[in-house]
Amino acid sequence: MNKLLTGVLIGLSIAAQAQSGKEIMYIGTYSLRGSEGIYVFEFDRKAGTMHQIQAVSNAKSPSFLALHPSGNYLYSVNEGADKSGGVSSYRVDKATGKLQYMNGQSSLGAGPCHVSVDHTGKTAFVSNYGGGSLAVLPIEADGKLGAPTDSVQDVGSGPNKQRQEKAHVHSATLAPDNRFVYVADLGTDKLNIFEINTKASTVKPASTPYASVKPGSGPRHLAFHPNGKYAYLVEEMISSVASFSRNPKTGALTLIQDGVKTLPADFTGQNTSADIHIDPSGKFLYQSNRGYNGLAIFSIGNDGKLTKIGDQPTEGKTPRNFLIDPKGEYVFVAHQDTDNITIFKRDQKTGKLTYTGQSVKVPAPVCVIMANR
Repeated sequence: MNKLLTGVLIGLSIAAQAQSGKEIMYIGTYSLRGSEGIYVFEFDRKAGTMHQIQAVSNAKSPSFLALHPSGNYLYSVNEGADKSGGVSSYRVDKATGKLQYMNGQSSLGAGPCHVSVDHTGKTAFVSNYGGGSLAVLPIEADGKLGAPTDSVQDVGSGPNKQRQEKAHVHSATLAPDNRFVYVADLGTDKLNIFEINTKASTVKPASTPYASVKPGSGPRHLAFHPNGKYAYLVEEMISSVASFSRNPKTGALTLIQDGVKTLPADFTGQNTSADIHIDPSGKFLYQSNRGYNGLAIFSIGNDGKLTKIGDQPTEGKTPRNFLIDPKGEYVFVAHQDTDNITIFKRDQKTGKLTYTGQSVKVPAPVCVIMANR
């Protein structure tokens, strides 16, 4: 079969998937309760249903995932790899969405729990929770990962002696302008800010090198407003969210709200917050709560400040990562302890969610992302 005909057939296949309303989703898991590794699903938008099409073998807890901007490659941390930690690359079959393993590299630290890719697709950032460090890896022209070209070892501790005995780097989030990366350290209650050099795949501290939050709050994940002017941080250990305004020239963050509570007033159980996302319109923010087992829902004001408008139980236990689909129509919630992903319809005017009754079985799901079509 010649290359022209092959290209035409692939294009027709992708077009057919788009017309059918089916999109590709990737689920990262912990290696528990029979999990095979990374799961690939097809989402039928019209029917609001998910259908598994592949399970990719990886016994090292490929927990967190990131797609290359081209959509041609996918990257996973290997959280249960070994003392040094690891990260893997996969080729994406654009016609089917299926994955093929390419290569792996060390993350230079234990317990890698988050991976992100810069907007040019040339650099990957891996957060080592156990090692308290950030690893920076170049992405080759063929999508494979190169050996790390830079790393930053964080130091420090916080008031919670059980969880903040040392640095615990939890995520690295790229700014919308791709000039800075913001690294959340649960152990030190800081967001470290770095300028990035995507050509060399290196980082250096920004002129304002960090932003601090309330001692003992535990920074986890960060989300940027679509306008790039505001950022929102999960404070895992006190179940709250912090709001910042952002200087686009220097990357500096200024705290405008801290300790905004995410739990219902009458909830008295144990809880830790996990993931955070903003809808495509920039009007609503959602944060997951493990213990209460729900999503907190906020409206976002013109000044960037948050107002809580509700809570949505998520029909499962321990909701970690969740996904607002790129069109803002659906929300998918991954439950680590009940082995399921639940699907909600989203009212784009009010921000409220309605459970569709659809629940898909996946062992120990930790991360859910959707391919751009």
